[in-house]
Amino acid sequence: MIITIIAFIIVFGVLVLVHEFGHYYFAKRSGILVREFSIGMGPKVWWHRKNGTTYTIRILPLGGYVRMAGSQDDDDDTLKPGTPVSLQLDDNQNVDTINASSKTTLFSGLPLQVADSDLVDDLYIEGYVNGDESELKRYQVNHDASIIESDGTQVRIAPRDVQFQSASLPQRMMTNFAGPMNNFILALVVFIGLGFVLPGIPNNSNVVGEIAQNSVAKKAGLKTGDEIIKVDQVKTDNWEKLGDQIASHPNEKMTVTIERDNKQQKITMTPKAVKQNGKKVGQIGIQEELSTNFKARINYGWTRFLTVFTLIFSVLGHMITHGFNLNDFGGPVAIYAGTSQATSLGVTGVLNFLAVLSINLGIVNLLPIPALDGGKLLLNIIEGIRRKPIPEQTEGIVTLIGFGLMMLLMILVTWNDIQRYFF
Repeated sequence: MIITIIAFIIVFGVLVLVHEFGHYYFAKRSGILVREFSIGMGPKVWWHRKNGTTYTIRILPLGGYVRMAGSQDDDDDTLKPGTPVSLQLDDNQNVDTINASSKTTLFSGLPLQVADSDLVDDLYIEGYVNGDESELKRYQVNHDASIIESDGTQVRIAPRDVQFQSASLPQRMMTNFAGPMNNFILALVVFIGLGFVLPGIPNNSNVVGEIAQNSVAKKAGLKTGDEIIKVDQVKTDNWEKLGDQIASHPNEKMTVTIERDNKQQKITMTPKAVKQNGKKVGQIGIQEELSTNFKARINYGWTRFLTVFTLIFSVLGHMITHGFNLNDFGGPVAIYAGTSQATSLGVTGVLNFLAVLSINLGIVNLLPIPALDGGKLLLNIIEGIRRKPIPEQTEGIVTLIGFGLMMLLMILVTWNDIQRYFF
């Protein structure tokens, strides 16, 4: 169980880190201020500020986020009149830090009761120092000033020019797409890596590889390296066709035509009948030749990526056309159960599971559902067609509705997973 928990945290952490780093990287490239990069949810257990971004690790390893200035996910910095804060001033008496938290104390902080403020456009804060309401004081706020929020997290303020909406439409679209894109890249890299870990790569050829001892093939005289070009009169130019033909002859005599040392010869044998999926099939005890060259290993990763990608799309398509139930979905509990099975297969099992999950996460995030990256991209496309931004209030309402539905679905899926796996 401990190994499973560790593997689960690592798998989930890597998926979130790679996904969010995509958003983070392209936001930075677009001039968007990333105020916070968080791994995990809930109360923070560690934080560090560098180059304007606060990096946090939070207690629940069930997600993460990149908080971009001015985005729908960003908290409003508006300080309500009457809010007690303390200010740290620079040598020019401009505000460098605003402390709005009761959990933190600024060294030599100036106590202020807020009367009015603007931390987006005019960059000022005014109020009463030390509770003296006889004199209203106004301070300019530095463009790169920071604010300590109520939970004690210190982040940069969000002036208009570094907000998400100030970036161009293509830049915002790329920032939204970058998370799923990174998940696809991660899966491809992992699958290619697995290709180099495996002892050899099946290349769907008709060349015989390893032959089992005391097998039908061994007794009939087949040798490693033989190329089986025909079974009876049916051409078998790849392993799939060869396997189908052998399987269709359980306990039935057949003649195979092989090519050995550039010469053809015929060998007669009778495949052994074995049961597979409730029916009898023929087996002769041979395995496919494995390739160990560089190209084959790269191709394995690419082919495996496309296979999983296509499979997940087909499953989603089936859900859309035939309806779905909660068993079609899986939340953190299902991922934990899958991790448990993967760990029993060793490191390669966990890596394969990570790659499959990464593709799944990328595809699901691209669905045109509000609050997901795909929903944000859809709003970007609508903005491009309209040639003007969608009203902020409308976008906020749509995102809020989408977020609420996603939370409801997550609760239902998690409860369903608990019943499936633990009861």
